[in-house]
Amino acid sequence: MMRILVSFPGVALILVVLLDAFEAIVLPRRVTRQWRLTRLFYRMTWIPWAAFARRRHSNRKREAFLSFFGPLSLLMLLCVWAVGLIVGFAILHWAFSSPLHVANNQVSFGTYVYLSGTTFFTLGLGDVIPLASTGRIFAVVESGVGFGFLALVIGYLPVIYQGFSRRETNISLLDSRAGSPPSGTELLRRHGQQLEDLDRLLREWEQWSAEIMETHLSYPVLCYYRSQHDNQSWLAALVTILDASAMIIVGIDGVSTRQASLTFAIARHAVVDLSQIFNTPPRPPVPDRLLPVDLAKLRAALAAAGVNLRAGAEADEKLSQLRRLYEPYVNALADYLLMPIPLWVPSTQISDSWKTSAWERISTGTASSSLKQSEDKEHF
Repeated sequence: MMRILVSFPGVALILVVLLDAFEAIVLPRRVTRQWRLTRLFYRMTWIPWAAFARRRHSNRKREAFLSFFGPLSLLMLLCVWAVGLIVGFAILHWAFSSPLHVANNQVSFGTYVYLSGTTFFTLGLGDVIPLASTGRIFAVVESGVGFGFLALVIGYLPVIYQGFSRRETNISLLDSRAGSPPSGTELLRRHGQQLEDLDRLLREWEQWSAEIMETHLSYPVLCYYRSQHDNQSWLAALVTILDASAMIIVGIDGVSTRQASLTFAIARHAVVDLSQIFNTPPRPPVPDRLLPVDLAKLRAALAAAGVNLRAGAEADEKLSQLRRLYEPYVNALADYLLMPIPLWVPSTQISDSWKTSAWERISTGTASSSLKQSEDKEHF
């Protein structure tokens, strides 16, 4: 009876780690249970990481620092799981006082941890060997668990990076369509003469939003992965599509509202579900993202490009209602993940990442000046 009581923490630790790894790697759906090892791990690591990032005044250095968290936290989580399993099996050996063959005949809890570690990673060194049947059973079970764990990890990493790659492809394509950082207003302005292409574009982004919801709910660590460029992010891309869809739903001459409504629905669904994953209650942005004076500027900018956004009190109220459906959620996510969301009316001229490079930014020669002048004159 005493051995059973002493072994209970070890069994509990092993089961908790195995269940957590199963839910994170194998189970293809969102886990609603609040108390999870993975959830606790990310809360304990992300909060201080984000707090330190907020102290960095340079946006470039802050983004570079934040970009390390996603991949590094994934490796750290795998280490936490491995250590938990090793310690759990060591507790079982210690609870049952498994007799061991060791060189100096001195057995301590550290010796059991060493045995558990070499067994888990199937090293087979042979310097510490269990002599009793109970210890040998534990060793066989642990070696099987370790082998399966390593196999799952090997299969898990490609899935993560495939999801990241698919996500970033569309974000990169958004650069020439909506600027960097992207903007829903700029997306519509640049399609001013080809509004018939918007249906096809929004259909593609409806599919992208659905993939984001599926992959990021199944593997929330992807939400911490930053985009290739500092002025881009998956959250900013989602907000851009939501903003553009909301304006089309309100009414734009020559554009059907059906596809915009479908894209808006799935994109809004994605941000709401993701906000529940991180337990970020909806919080309206302060100050408001679209003040009345900004709305007037927005309409003027679109009209100059041949895009006529419906005006009037009814249209303004409809746009306000649509914004209330998603802005509180994306604002809470942006604060938590430190991902700025785009403005309705950008305060500065939007640039495109494809138009410049690090060489041109540091250059002071004629070629750089000529490029800047041509960018100032060009309207894509």
